[in-house]
Amino acid sequence: METKTTYRPTLKAIEAAAEKLQGIASVTPLIKNARYSKDFDANIYFKREDLQVVRSYKIRGAYNKIASLSPSQIKNEIVCASAGNHAQGVAISCKLLKIKGTIFMPSPTPNQKIEQVKMFGEDYVDVVLVGDTFDDAYHAAMQQSEELNKTFVHPFNDEKVIEGQATVGLEIIDQAETHPIHYVFVPVGGGGLAAGLSSVFKILSPQTKIISVEPKGAPAMLTSIRANKNTELDTIDSFVDGAAVKRVGDLSFAICKETLHRVVTVDEGKICQTILDLYNKDAIVVEPAGALSLCALDQFSEEIKGKNVVCVISGSNNDITRMAEIKERALLYANLKHYFIVKFPQRAGALRDFVVDILGPNDDITHFEYTKKANRENDVAVVGIQLKSPDDLEPLITKMKLHNFYGDYLNDKPDLFQFLV
Repeated sequence: METKTTYRPTLKAIEAAAEKLQGIASVTPLIKNARYSKDFDANIYFKREDLQVVRSYKIRGAYNKIASLSPSQIKNEIVCASAGNHAQGVAISCKLLKIKGTIFMPSPTPNQKIEQVKMFGEDYVDVVLVGDTFDDAYHAAMQQSEELNKTFVHPFNDEKVIEGQATVGLEIIDQAETHPIHYVFVPVGGGGLAAGLSSVFKILSPQTKIISVEPKGAPAMLTSIRANKNTELDTIDSFVDGAAVKRVGDLSFAICKETLHRVVTVDEGKICQTILDLYNKDAIVVEPAGALSLCALDQFSEEIKGKNVVCVISGSNNDITRMAEIKERALLYANLKHYFIVKFPQRAGALRDFVVDILGPNDDITHFEYTKKANRENDVAVVGIQLKSPDDLEPLITKMKLHNFYGDYLNDKPDLFQFLV
């Protein structure tokens, strides 16, 4: 039988966290977005945690936790594991509180993120690269925590961390000019932010519906709530690195299953398109997790009409080197990018015929891999084609088959497709 977790963040504890964070974390703006408000015929406000000191809300929980340590814990130092925003929150907290910390990060972590952590932590943090995944870094951090009696600062499964993240909710209620707030959309990874924020609203604005949003490739909270127990996923798509966890926190799960109105998932491709739109139309830079809350609005388009809605934009630590992949995923999601195995007859002019006779006037070849083999009737090429409209796909395939160029369609073959994207 599952033991009931009785921890709930109190208003007193959350207000104490807010006081502790004064002058440390920014009180980030709550801004009405004209484009989204018009599109959804509602008052859509962005809570801009992407403008936070470390460009995400993570400083709130990390600082609140580290600032609460006893003198003996401070003397023994702290340790954490993170591939991103939590590491930066811990690093700056160590520097501000003059506490030594060791931050374990997976070896493939982009250099930009490692440099950011070192910049925020300066001489107070040591970065240790270990293993290939977050789990490897986590196990190494836990091992050091146990062997050297260092305090492990968990990214989400910790009372002080949840109370720190809850200050986002306090600020929203304080800043909202239009009351009541009918809906708050909040991203969920491990659940620290969702648990903290929903707890505040449960106390101060219980009529507000809190909607948590997860990436489709890592639905740990939705799976757990449906099973009514915290459930670990076997595999996840780690693309939304700020919100892709195999298992949510036990503390946050126990809170969220009682305080959330709904948990929904959104496709990674839609997240990518939202990132591009925010950049191109609003001049806002967000990381994949930072776009999550906005991606769920169309699932509630009828419900939220005429309502006051807040979307938490959780962070903006987006690595510029990922933009090609983000654009690719957005095009695939929009059904505009397609990969084929194309059979080319072994004769001069075959490629020209393909371009002239098969491709439509607005079709564009974006990928072409071909190796000429001797003594073969047909050679094959892997060809990526970008269309102007999804409706152009069927006519393209029909023409390829008619002229004997068609080999295979790769978009719906994940085992092959993963090598291309």
